Amino acid sequence: MKKLEDIAALLKKGESTALEFKASFDRETIETVVAFANSRGGSVFVGVADNGAVRGVTLGKETLNHWLGQIKSATSPMVIPDLEAIDLEGKAIVMITVGEYPVKPVNTRGKYFKRIASSNHQLSLSEITDLYMQSLQLSWDAHEAPKACLDELSLGKIESFIEKVNQSGRFMLDSSPFLALEKLKFIVNNRPTWGALLLFAENPLRHHIHIGRFKTPSMIIDDRQITDTLFEAVEQAMKFIVSHISVAFSFDGGLQRKERFAYPLPALREALLNAVVHRDYGNSSDIQIKIFDDRITLFSPGTLYGGLTIEDLQTDSYQSRTRNKLIAEAFYLTNNIEKYGSGFIRIRKELREYPELDFNVEEVGGGVLVTFRQVEGVSGGVSGGVSGGVSGGVSGGVSGGVRDVLEYIRRNPGAKANDIAVSLNLAQRTLERWIKELRDAGLIEFVGAPKTGGYHVKEQQE
Repeated sequence: MKKLEDIAALLKKGESTALEFKASFDRETIETVVAFANSRGGSVFVGVADNGAVRGVTLGKETLNHWLGQIKSATSPMVIPDLEAIDLEGKAIVMITVGEYPVKPVNTRGKYFKRIASSNHQLSLSEITDLYMQSLQLSWDAHEAPKACLDELSLGKIESFIEKVNQSGRFMLDSSPFLALEKLKFIVNNRPTWGALLLFAENPLRHHIHIGRFKTPSMIIDDRQITDTLFEAVEQAMKFIVSHISVAFSFDGGLQRKERFAYPLPALREALLNAVVHRDYGNSSDIQIKIFDDRITLFSPGTLYGGLTIEDLQTDSYQSRTRNKLIAEAFYLTNNIEKYGSGFIRIRKELREYPELDFNVEEVGGGVLVTFRQVEGVSGGVSGGVSGGVSGGVSGGVSGGVRDVLEYIRRNPGAKANDIAVSLNLAQRTLERWIKELRDAGLIEFVGAPKTGGYHVKEQQE
């Protein structure tokens, strides 16, 4: 039995992922027991108000046995929690404690719940399936694909995979394509698994990455739908991202110039890999990547897996459970990911060199949304495009996209701001800032009336 002072301290802390207060024993009490069993376990205190105040309950000789019988008869698989009567502040309360159930999911009268924060969340069909496969240590991508045959796999893609695995040094595979896939369980009973089709199909399954460059949420500048096997889809998506983010160049006296992208590419790639490797492939939604002037968002279908929470991801010690074990193994063996459960740690590490960026993760719309956002007024990198602008005035020259603007004006004397913005695919605010930097550095000037004039490179710079 817990000490009374420990129980009093728990009541003061309030409800949480493992603690619930109920004024009386009812149907919702059993739902909470089920939610705890499907999560990481917890305790329900009956006879306690929502604010932690002790109200007490009336207990008869058989009350606890009666409650236990109700819980057992209303749950499947049957849950048998511990019930303990406690005298606190001269009143009787009951502590109902249940551990994480080994075979999930548990239901009550056909409904399934799990604990999120301090409330119970009814599971969707896909979440029920996830819990069931997780408890049996199964993975959807490891199942044979019905009616699929080995002829549907691309030998070239498999051979490329084998070469990358052997080069990584993490595993050695036979040079025979199908024997190698059998060794890794991508082929079972002479049939490809879903994981094999996602990674190596000649005609890729239709799980898209929808990616676009946006001026506003409703104005799309460039848009692409990527439908390919997973390794290839990741590379195509990264190329698109890199083509739409700015980069600044600087010189430190050496022969080589240094480049600094508006966002750390390793962090963006890690977020993309997380979306591809850990998404719910039973969900028909697309991975969505949106590139705005001041932020990049990545949405991956499927909520966090295996009881993982947003709070867990914010620590450096979270334990990850893998929804797609074969896919994760393939990306690990090819050196695309380091180890399971370390992706967000590496993202935070990369962001230490980018104090001007804010990073956020949230669960929305049945998936996980990751946002890299530029913070106004924070120096150190790129804000709204390319930072650095004019480096050292005329003597140091200009860097990154600012140089592109200068060269455009040099080639097109009298150029107007709108023409420059359209030709260089720049945000108006970004262009205005870069033009100001060039004017302040004495490199360009505006000639003519405000409505009819344009920008020229100053004579001494020609």
